[in-house]
Amino acid sequence: MKNWKLILPLMMSGGLIACTSTPTTTEPVEPEKPKVEQPTDVSEVKPEVDTKPEAKPEPEKKAEPKPETKPHPKPEKPPKVQKTPDGMLILGAEEWVYVPGIDQTFKARVDTGATTSSISATEIVPFERDGKDWVQFKINLNGKASKEFKLPVERWAKVRQSSSDEVDKRPVVVTYIQVGDLKEQTEFTLTERDHMKFPILLGRSFFRDIAVVDVSKKYIQNKPSKAKKK
Repeated sequence: MKNWKLILPLMMSGGLIACTSTPTTTEPVEPEKPKVEQPTDVSEVKPEVDTKPEAKPEPEKKAEPKPETKPHPKPEKPPKVQKTPDGMLILGAEEWVYVPGIDQTFKARVDTGATTSSISATEIVPFERDGKDWVQFKINLNGKASKEFKLPVERWAKVRQSSSDEVDKRPVVVTYIQVGDLKEQTEFTLTERDHMKFPILLGRSFFRDIAVVDVSKKYIQNKPSKAKKK
């Protein structure tokens, strides 16, 4: 009996050791995948087809036309006042003058301090025709002499020089001139002065009782192209 008591515990301990050393569960084994043979012929290889839909190009946006901007009309200049309410001509310090007898248009200076009008003449030569005094002359135009003109002498003006006591006789001729729409006959003294800026000077004998002068303005009257018939 004593031997069995010793053997039984040994047998039980050995059984326990055997149970712990051998696993009771087994792991599943994955089956081997079958090998797929790849084609060796390149021609047999089909290219991959892109199944994505092609992107449609966006329609071009037309540029919207810009609204036309009309230029602002320039304000109209008020018409020039060329006459006084009672019908007298208004002259500026400078005006265009047409001389029908000479058939030329000149820039003239309106001189309220001069009594008689004058022409800046050159090569003045008196002569007689049919027993009357005549004069031939040219007009100085910016340092150049014009063609030759011949007019009868109305009278001779005596002019005393400021630098001496000598008295010069200057021929005075009468001719029609036109300023704006006014055509009037007036006297002109032929003066040989090369330094005069304007070939014609209009004095009081011309515009007295028919015009007023505004020296703050110039060329109030329109430039006449030809003399109007009276």
